[in-house]
Amino acid sequence: MKNFLLFCAVALFLSGCAVTASPVIGTIYTDVKAPITATSNRVATKVGMAEATSILGLVATGDASINAAAQKAGIKSISHVDYQATSILGIYAKFTVYVYGE
Repeated sequence: MKNFLLFCAVALFLSGCAVTASPVIGTIYTDVKAPITATSNRVATKVGMAEATSILGLVATGDASINAAAQKAGIKSISHVDYQATSILGIYAKFTVYVYGE
C-alpha cells in the first residue's frame, strides 16, 4: 500500500512535466513538425526562427512568437508559419516557430 501511494504521488507530480503543443504526442519522445497558418502572399525566400524551452514543466523560457521570428529575419510580409515541437520523456521540451516571408 505504501508503494502504491508513493507511485501515485510521483505520477501526480510528474504529470505536469515539460510538454509541447502537438497534433500527436509520444510519451517517451516527440518530434513533430506541423503548419500553423498560411496566407495568400507569395512563397518566401526568408526564414525566421524563434523558440521556447521548458524543463520539467517547472522552468520555461523563450519567445516563440511569430513576431519574434519575423523580426529576426527581417520579414515584413509573411507567407506561411510552421512549428516544430520536441519533447523527451516530459523532462525537456522545445517549441520552435518558423516564419517564411519577404
